[in-house]
Formats: sequence, C-alpha cells, structure tokens
Amino acid sequence: MSLKEKIVSTYRSFEEAVSGNSKVADIKNKAIAVFEEKGFPTSKEEDWKYTSLKSLLKVDYCVVPTENKEVELSDIEEYFIDADSYKAVIVDGFFSNKLSAIDTDKITVSSMQNAMDINSDLVLSHLSKIAPTDNSMVALNTISHADGVFINIPNNIILDKPIQILHIATGNSGETLVQPRNLIVVGKNVDAKVIERHQSITENSIFTNTVTEISVDENSHYYHYKVQNDKNNASLVDSTFVAQNRYSNTYVDTFSFGGNITRNNLAFALNNENAVANLNGISLLNETQQVDNFTFVDHKVPNCDSHELYKGIYDDASRGVFTGKIMIRKDAQNTNGNQQNNNLVLSEKAQISTKPQLEIYADDVKANHGCTIGQLDNEALFFMRSRGISEKEAKALLMYAFASEALKNVKIKELETLINKFIANKLGVDLEFGE
Repeated sequence: MSLKEKIVSTYRSFEEAVSGNSKVADIKNKAIAVFEEKGFPTSKEEDWKYTSLKSLLKVDYCVVPTENKEVELSDIEEYFIDADSYKAVIVDGFFSNKLSAIDTDKITVSSMQNAMDINSDLVLSHLSKIAPTDNSMVALNTISHADGVFINIPNNIILDKPIQILHIATGNSGETLVQPRNLIVVGKNVDAKVIERHQSITENSIFTNTVTEISVDENSHYYHYKVQNDKNNASLVDSTFVAQNRYSNTYVDTFSFGGNITRNNLAFALNNENAVANLNGISLLNETQQVDNFTFVDHKVPNCDSHELYKGIYDDASRGVFTGKIMIRKDAQNTNGNQQNNNLVLSEKAQISTKPQLEIYADDVKANHGCTIGQLDNEALFFMRSRGISEKEAKALLMYAFASEALKNVKIKELETLINKFIANKLGVDLEFGE
C-alpha cells in the first residue's frame, strides 16, 4: 500500500468523526477529493521541478500519531530562544497545555481543537479561506491534521513580548508523518512578533507537513520568524499563507540551517490598498541538505509594496532552490515590487536553481527582480589574509557579511544572537557574531 493509499484509507475509517460538524466535514470532503486526484507533488510539476519527495514517500510512516504527554519541559527548553516570551508547544501535532506558558488574558493562544469548540465562528471564518484549496499538500494537511495552535490577537494590542511556537516531534509512534494546522488572526492596530521552530528529538524519520494561515488586519505590524535547524532525519513541507488588509505591514523571515529536505511555501495576498509585504530568508547548507523556497506575492489592488530578499550559501553536496513570483494584477496600479535572490556556491557538488519571476498586467508599476550565483571574492579574501586573519575566519566573515543583509527585519535581539550562532556553527568558526 502506498503512502497516499494509506492516508486515504485512514481518513475514510475516521470520516464519521467529523460528520457532526457539517462545515468541517464539507472542508475535509473537498480536501480529500483534491488529494485523491493529485496525490503528492512530483518533479514533473513545474512548481516542484527541482524537489522530489520520492525518498520520503518510501517510508512506512505512522499517519495518525498519538498524543504524547511524556515530554517534559527539561527535554525541550534548549530549543527556545533565551528571552521573555509566551510559549506555545505542539508535540507530535498536538497542542500541549502542560508545556505551553501563556500568562495573559489579552490574547488567545490555544489548541485548534479547543478553538473549534469555543470560538468556532472565528475559526471557520478563516480556516481554508486563506490557504488555497487546490494545493495537494494543503489538502493533505486539511484531511489529516488533528490539532495545532490557534492565536487570536484582538484590536489595539501592542504585544509586550514575542510568542514562541515550538513544534516537537518525538518519534514515539515510530517513523511519523506529523501535520499540525495553525491559524493566526491579527486584529487592527496590532504590533506582534511570533517565532516558529520545528524540532525532532528522535532518531526516527520525521516528515512534517504543516499549514499556517495568517490574517493581518488594518494598520497592524506583524512579524513571523521561522527558524529551521533540525536533524538530518527530519524533513519539512512548511506552507504559510498570509492575507493582508489596508495599511498593514507583515514580515516573514525564514532561516534554514538544518534538516534533510525542506520545502517552504510562502504566499501573500495583498487584498487592500497600502499593504506592505516583506519576505527575507537565509539558507546555509552543507552535506546533502536541500532547501526549496517557493514564494508568491499577489498584488491584487493599487498602492501596495512588496520587498523580498533571499540569500543562500551552499557547501558540500547541498542543494538550494528558489522560485519566486510577484503577480501584479490589472487593477494594481502604483505597485512597488522588489525581489532579489543572491547565492554563494562553495563546492563543485553544491547546486542552486533559481527562478525569480514577474507577472505584470498593470501599467503604472515599479517592479524589479534578479538573482546572482557566485563564489567568494578572492581579492577581498586576499586583503583580509594580508591583515593577519586566518583563511577560515576570513571566509566566514565574508559569508556572514553576504548573508547578514537578510537579518535586517529581525527585531528581537535574542533571536538575532541565536541565528548568528547558527551561522557561525555552520561556518565552523568561533566568532562572536551579534554579541
């Protein structure tokens, strides 16, 4: 039995469990039809041309992991940033009240299961409304997710500290397919920051397929930071979809340092005027790691901006993929769209495939895109060596300087310090970046 057949069969056996809520049942029934038709994406599809999931689909995953209540805070504390924060912990796809710490009544941070019981109208007004329903990996998550995190930040809240979302995979059920579903609703006049991280604490193979829907209302500033530094037995398809209202500013930064195969799908819909989308990313890979960043910014209306900068450094036999599209629709006059992807390839076996794209149907726009693929500047390296800096540290400094531009939107000092430490560790040097 293939993994697709196993998932469909499992869903059919649990189908009656969702029939009590007609709206949820309708969402799931539409999703199972999509997944049955399309199955897992393959490299024959243009959007997945450079990333194959074949090796992952050969594993006999447990597709219905059980809730693991044995994890203790001491087992996972090292994966939080060292800052005062609200904490939401999801273990094997289930929200953990025991491990989470939300000491405020100004915002709601809870399990998706609990939110469906207590605040179903708000959840259902957003669930599967922001994420595309014809995407096979989104459909898979829609039919299979048991839980996840729900965050609601009401109007006029200036959040005093960030929210950390930590996804833990225990491997308690063996080789596991984990599928959390997250929904984040940001009200009007809000300023909030969220840090999200996936971490395996097992030697079993983990395949995580997560979907996050984010709604950002008028005049709000929302920052979402993704930290990916997992084990080489863990693979991730992370799909995040953002809908923005007028005068909102949203920042999504993705920092990829570890894991086996990582695919980041990030899409913005600029639905009302004067919205600004900001997308930054750093991929720093070695060994046989692969990261595929697939981004889409949809300018639907006039007077919106988008700014996108992704940096990649690839060593050994690692592979990077960047596919970015900016869509400027016919009515989206006075649009400003910028997209840039810059890469360093450090070895003959490392690879990067990059495809920045503009699709423009309006007349009055400012839009540009570009990509570069190169190596370290030998003249700069020689100059630093002549000043007594070792070759290893000189290379590390040049690579850090190359990547650091993509850190400009990080507004949490402790997070910046952590990312700098990850960069230094990947570069194999002991430089006090960010201190």
